[in-house]
Amino acid sequence: MAAETFDSDSGGYASVPPRPTGLLDVLSVAAVVVDAEGRVVFWTPQAEELFGYTADEALGTPAARLFIHPDHLPAVVQLFTEVLETGRSWAGTFPVRHKDGSTRLTEFRNMRLLDDLGDVYALGIAADHSLLQRVETDLALCERLINQSPIGIALVDPELRFLLVNPALERIDGTPAEDHVGRRLMETLPLPDIDTIVSCLRQVLTTGTPLLDQYHVGRPPADPEHEHAWSLSFYRLEDPGGRVLGAAISFVDVTERHRAAAEADRARRRLALIADASTRVGTTLEVERTANELAEIATPELADVVAVDVLDSALACRRMRQPDNGPELFRALALKSSYPSAALRAADPPGDLAAYEGDRLVTLCVHTARPVLVRHVGEDDLRRIARDPEATSLLARAGVHSYMAVPLIAHGEVLGALDLKRTRNPVPFDEDDVVLASELASRAAVAIDNARWFQSVRNTALTLQRSLLPDHPPHHTGLEIAYRYQPAQATSEVGGDWYDVIPLEDDKTTLVVGDVMGNGIDAAATMGRLRTATCAYADLDLDPGAVLRHLDKITCDLEHYIVTCLYAVFDPRTRRCHIANAGHMPPALARPGRRPELLELPAGAPLGVGGIPFRTTNVELGPGDLLVLYTDGLVETRAHSIDDRLDVLLGFLDEPRRPLEETCDLLLYGLRHPDDHDDVALLVARVL
Repeated sequence: MAAETFDSDSGGYASVPPRPTGLLDVLSVAAVVVDAEGRVVFWTPQAEELFGYTADEALGTPAARLFIHPDHLPAVVQLFTEVLETGRSWAGTFPVRHKDGSTRLTEFRNMRLLDDLGDVYALGIAADHSLLQRVETDLALCERLINQSPIGIALVDPELRFLLVNPALERIDGTPAEDHVGRRLMETLPLPDIDTIVSCLRQVLTTGTPLLDQYHVGRPPADPEHEHAWSLSFYRLEDPGGRVLGAAISFVDVTERHRAAAEADRARRRLALIADASTRVGTTLEVERTANELAEIATPELADVVAVDVLDSALACRRMRQPDNGPELFRALALKSSYPSAALRAADPPGDLAAYEGDRLVTLCVHTARPVLVRHVGEDDLRRIARDPEATSLLARAGVHSYMAVPLIAHGEVLGALDLKRTRNPVPFDEDDVVLASELASRAAVAIDNARWFQSVRNTALTLQRSLLPDHPPHHTGLEIAYRYQPAQATSEVGGDWYDVIPLEDDKTTLVVGDVMGNGIDAAATMGRLRTATCAYADLDLDPGAVLRHLDKITCDLEHYIVTCLYAVFDPRTRRCHIANAGHMPPALARPGRRPELLELPAGAPLGVGGIPFRTTNVELGPGDLLVLYTDGLVETRAHSIDDRLDVLLGFLDEPRRPLEETCDLLLYGLRHPDDHDDVALLVARVL
């Protein structure tokens, strides 16, 4: 039956040939009915297409004369007679003659028909043999392709219900093929982003545009412990007439590629972490700062909770005894967590000392000098990680499921351990994590080792420096005195500056500030020698210029040391201050009611140059006058000119009546930066 469609040109309906809509249409199956005499009584349009004769030409004509070759006529008559007499159907392939004279193999199905009057007819169903064979081959190939393919394949209807599932997809979602049919995708597929897949399929069904290579990750029921990845493709299915039958989904397992890409990405991130650690860990010569830098770099990339604990003996630069099974005393230096966690309360706070028995994992780590890895932490493991039962409960509450301790080793000596825990990160530590943690710990251990030795040297130099400086000086007639010494932050830059207050006969007082141009213990020792000599020459009641000449000779005998020094003697009876300068910063003078100023003194040459005379300058001081002596570390910086800094210094002296202790603090905190690289000696005297 022809279909009709509206023709806009003619304004009416026009007939159009129907488009094939099913398998029978594709095969163009013909139906022919023959009566008992062998004449054609029914002829379909498909028969006309198959045999070439129109219905007018075929109806009433003996069928044998139409399309049976004379050579095959006896066989056809025999088959025809058997079907009509016995009622048994016959099926097979038979050569027929086309109207154009050619012979074609045709697939036949023949059966007997009876009408209500008892008349007998023969029905023949026929199709082109080559076309049928090709369709059968295609169907067989499709069936084998689907069933034997390693790629998961599913067919769904427009409502996204399963029509067909191949064995490969059965293995992916763990559901038998027959249990899929009629069910929707979200009921069986084990993918967490199933809503995205449904949305993609609806888009494909609507637009007809395929979506290829869509990446999806999940854990199939057949392997719930491991993550798998699939590449999904979606395309619409239509019959030959264009009717939408549904959609096809293909699942290609790309797990190996996914894991390789993940491993490559993991390796890149680890290399980046190591590179980052090389610039961020060990930026200073401070043990605590270095430990905190290590903890920060390891969180959260490597662990959720990180602690750095150093052996107290190593921190004190005492040589460790041979490892045994006994307890160890640790000092906690750093603690870091990627989020608020009960595990923080279970750890030792930074600065605390804690003794861990020999059976604890962190103790085992430092005793063996080898990493300790617990992939899956159990209850017994928690007791060996925590310091006490309360900490054990806190770690369990925090969800610690994987643990690792890595030794901090520098120059063959175990300094402590890097302690790592995972709580939120569900992946347990593995051997790759051990390698990464060991690399980080190795780099940090060298920085910690350098810092502890420099800190030890600094403490020694500072102790020597302070021991050589005067204690609280006695009362001095006519003067109120305050002083400060502040060491440099860098270990190697401690030791050169000093101040002194020396009582003389007749109530005179000597004020001295000096700076040995050098650093460390040697500079501190040189400073001690010069201070001793200064005290000896001061007792001789010499002119300040003469004292500096004697000190210059002593300094010339030292090994390549240059020293600046300011030497002043105050006489309360005359209220005169006699001052000589050996290349030192000028003192500041603040008088009540007047602007603070720098005293203009002959600069002189530093001690140690030799052969240059030193001149003495006399300055009259009145009641309330404030004299400030200092070393260059108070005012010199790398970012400002010395003139600007001296102006700032004078600005802080605008109130000479301010208490001296407050004046010292104001100058230090106003002019000094915590990271300044020079020590400072400050001496402030007010005339009473």
